[in-house]
Amino acid sequence: MGVVSSCCESCFHSRKSTYEPLLLENEREAVADLLQYLENRTTTDFFRDSPLAALTTLSFSDNVDLQRSAALAFAEITEKEVRPVGRDTLDPILFLLGSHDTEVQRAASAALGNLAVNTENKLLIVKLGGLEPLIRQMLSPNVEVQCNAVGCVTNLATHDDNKTKIAKSGALVPLTRLARSKDMRVQRNATGALLNMTHSDENRQQLVNAGAIPVLVSLLNSPDTDVQYYCTTALSNIAVDAHNRKKLAQTEPKLVSSLVQLMDSSSLKVQCQAALALRNLASDEKYQLEIVKADGLASLLRLLQSTYLPLILSAAACVRNVSIHPQNESPIIESGFLQPLINLLSFKENEEVQCHAISTLRNLAASSEKNKQAIVKAGAVESIKELVLEVPMNVQSEMTACIAVLALSDELKGQLLEMGICEVLIPLTNSPSSEVQGNSAAALGNLSSKDGRTTSDDYSAFNDVWDKPEGGMHRYLYRFLTSSDATFQHIAVWTIVQLLESGDPQLISNIRNSTVLIPNIRMLAETRTSTPTSSIGGTPHSHHSMSRSYQDTETGDGQGEIQMLARRILDFTDSEGAMTPSALASQVQAGSYSHHSQSQRDESVSGREHEELRRSVREAFGSNTGH
Repeated sequence: MGVVSSCCESCFHSRKSTYEPLLLENEREAVADLLQYLENRTTTDFFRDSPLAALTTLSFSDNVDLQRSAALAFAEITEKEVRPVGRDTLDPILFLLGSHDTEVQRAASAALGNLAVNTENKLLIVKLGGLEPLIRQMLSPNVEVQCNAVGCVTNLATHDDNKTKIAKSGALVPLTRLARSKDMRVQRNATGALLNMTHSDENRQQLVNAGAIPVLVSLLNSPDTDVQYYCTTALSNIAVDAHNRKKLAQTEPKLVSSLVQLMDSSSLKVQCQAALALRNLASDEKYQLEIVKADGLASLLRLLQSTYLPLILSAAACVRNVSIHPQNESPIIESGFLQPLINLLSFKENEEVQCHAISTLRNLAASSEKNKQAIVKAGAVESIKELVLEVPMNVQSEMTACIAVLALSDELKGQLLEMGICEVLIPLTNSPSSEVQGNSAAALGNLSSKDGRTTSDDYSAFNDVWDKPEGGMHRYLYRFLTSSDATFQHIAVWTIVQLLESGDPQLISNIRNSTVLIPNIRMLAETRTSTPTSSIGGTPHSHHSMSRSYQDTETGDGQGEIQMLARRILDFTDSEGAMTPSALASQVQAGSYSHHSQSQRDESVSGREHEELRRSVREAFGSNTGH
């Protein structure tokens, strides 16, 4: 809070002869008592009994000199000691706030701001009507009064229960105006208060309505790093909401370039929040492209390679969203992101960093054969194979989804099989997570399928893992065939079709002679009872689900397709060679299993997950990064 430079004791002594003849008896006694208490201030409790009674008497006096002395005493006392106080302490201070005397206003608001550091006091000050006089003081022409009043509101706004009350009190317009103050202390306090008001949807909207956006954007260029930080963080929070991003896009053409510049700030916390703000903006396609156009990739790459966790986390989250746009895939790869992203897969200190890194790699692989090959060449698959069985479940889900996307490439299937990727995918089909199960099975299915098969195609990798590890392909296919989840049933019969279509004699023999697969396939061929569909991709923390053949087909028609595929398998296995794999293929719909219902790429992260990321960054900093 603002410092009130005073010595209460000397103040009383210097004024005593001036106003003593005019004092009421109780006021004279209060002055004498308070002078004595101030002489023994180290052992005096000013928040109770006689010391508080003396201060209260002076506060409610009609004598402005006594009010000044009381206000200065409260300011000095609360500067040294803050504790929960009651109404008997706050009432005289709130009364002093209503004074027309500038010095009384300044000292009283400083005292109130000091007390507002305490959580219980924050609530009681607002409950007792403290906002109204504080708003009046924010409108004062005196800079010191403005500074202390705004600082008090800033402290009050750190309590969630107060935020809506502050927003509805009429405080936002004067706060927004004072954010442009020429006095840097007022500017810091005002932008800090605006930041504190951005933590809920309703308050953000009221802040936007109060005209805060252009003020916050203009102050990104402030020479003060605290102001930069408050404004960057506030805009990051405002950008969580889609309608606010639209407004920003329409009215603030320099926003992205300003944030890109701030990623090179001398302040680490400003760099971090600038990347987070860009990450939230990149929930929209327009901003995904604009960040790349504004040369944001170079700064993001530098932050990604930092040794400071908050910078790594914020940059990784931003690149993940930027990578969603297909036009950004090649620029990101050409800018040198592949190796740093692959290195972060083993970043065991933070699960979110691993998730962002692998999701970005999946996005980069989504629509380009060239990019898929570049990702494999850079060593991503070897890293995934080494790590996937040990990483947290959320990371496993992203890693297996990435393999499923890479396995869509006919050019890479053989290479992936030679790397032994099936050895880690098969155990994961029995994961406690249905998402990991589904993604792993989809990857195996994609590896087993190929357009334009030739006699030189090598399917020996599937024979090598038919019975191992953990029961191999054989046990996995049995589990999925007998699952109560129609999606898993569909994956199993679809994959078996691909394996039969390979023409590999050993695979065909393994399937035909299985005493557990064929009976269950026969049951699916004879039954059309509706079974539950998968909930994969519906968990709160996930952005992903499997695509068309993995999730979208499980309607009545999807169940019919399971029955049709099962019958085609039996037509082949029961035919004693009468049907060739190519004949089977001609009767099965072509398709692959891949990550995502609408596409193979990740979705943007915003809303609730924004707050989760902010919390992760705060924890990485080791202390709160915002108000």
